[in-house]
Amino acid sequence: MVEQSPLWSVLLLPVALGALALFAASLNAGFAAAAAGRPVVAAELAGPLREGTRLLVRQRRRTARADVLLWRLGAGGIVVAALLASAVIPFGGFAVSDMPVGVVWFNAMEVLLWVLVWMVGWGGNSAYSLVGGYRFLAQGLAYELPLMFALTAPPLAAGSLRVGEIAQAQESLWFVVWMPVAFAVYLIGLAGVTFWGPLSSPASSDVAGGALAELSGIDRLMVLAGRYLMLAAGAAFAVPMFLGGGHGPLLPPWLWSVLKTLAVLGLLVWLGWRWPRVRPERLMTPAWLVLLPAVLVQVLIVGVLALARG
Repeated sequence: MVEQSPLWSVLLLPVALGALALFAASLNAGFAAAAAGRPVVAAELAGPLREGTRLLVRQRRRTARADVLLWRLGAGGIVVAALLASAVIPFGGFAVSDMPVGVVWFNAMEVLLWVLVWMVGWGGNSAYSLVGGYRFLAQGLAYELPLMFALTAPPLAAGSLRVGEIAQAQESLWFVVWMPVAFAVYLIGLAGVTFWGPLSSPASSDVAGGALAELSGIDRLMVLAGRYLMLAAGAAFAVPMFLGGGHGPLLPPWLWSVLKTLAVLGLLVWLGWRWPRVRPERLMTPAWLVLLPAVLVQVLIVGVLALARG
């Protein structure tokens, strides 16, 4: 049974999630250096910290007739959504909030990014940022439905929407063993939510940075930080959903949760560099004709097995 964390530990949530996000950003910087033929040294891995400091002190740039309120609400909201999404994730036997609809809560927070990223794109009053915002919505139409069905498989097997109870149901066998399709679709959906790797067209260079095109200073820092925080939250959420939560030999549960989260983050960053970017208009056909039927079959198998066990 997952316990509510004491009040003081709630303050540690942004620190822990920030550390995971920084790990992902540093790992991404290392892959970028390797791809450019530069040696991967400490200076390269510390690049995200230097860039964050530079953006923090840099003056904001404004476009003509920008909707500044919408712009900044969208940028700051991405950070808030990532933190709220992570509130239901148990590390070991503790979670900030063990709400009875934890899976629904997490899904609601990642869907909230649809609005927030679009707000960033619209608020800049720029053609490039607007195209980036609508690209984010367009690719969301492809991956979101398969992602939601993928998120129904673990609760169906565990008989609960509590994230802690889903993790407890995997004490003898991790769900990824008999739900590999749901796990793979979840990772694809997470890449889409964070416009990462092959699904990074909302912020790609062919539209001058897309939704991020006109962002500068702390506004840009907030969006980039929110993106990495959501990536870290999504990787951490995969652990109790598919990878057994804190279950594991010898080490304490919280450490197993951290190690598994780092492994998922490393996999996502690595895949982001291995797969080429996919144009949004080419996502719908494979998503609806391949991913959606595959994950529906996966949910059907899980449902039949859950009934047989019950």
